[in-house]
Amino acid sequence: MAKALKAGGEVDSWCTKCRLFLNHRIIAMIGSKPARVECSTCASHHNYRAASPGEKPETSARANAKLISPAAPAGRARTPRGPTKAQQEIIAREQQWEKSIAGKSPRDFKAYRTTQSFQQGELVRHSKFGDGVVTRIVDAHKVEVLFKDEPRTLAQALTD
Repeated sequence: MAKALKAGGEVDSWCTKCRLFLNHRIIAMIGSKPARVECSTCASHHNYRAASPGEKPETSARANAKLISPAAPAGRARTPRGPTKAQQEIIAREQQWEKSIAGKSPRDFKAYRTTQSFQQGELVRHSKFGDGVVTRIVDAHKVEVLFKDEPRTLAQALTD
């Protein structure tokens, strides 16, 4: 039976300063789990870490599952997954940008200047971000412009 943890007690934890798994004194607890610890070697204070970086602490449920469930057959390939939600959003944004500028000539793009006012749907050429389309007017002095890589909020109608 494992000894109950309490503030002032000792626990093994990953030390962020020593970069080793060492003995620590528990400074603070959240419920029954250590929250902050003090390294017995270097005396640094940091959050409790049950495992070293890149290593996941083994929970009892995960340990039990390993004992019960059989291992996957050797040589079995993982099934490929589709794009993540973030990747889908990037693809959709790029498609929207391409659709907005499709068939437009370079003369259709207005050079971006903070002193100019823009309308929704207007094509803009920015010196750093490239070609874009005004997707919405945020307020009298801000517009949102969709560029190929991402949308950006830019200034408009500023006086010198």
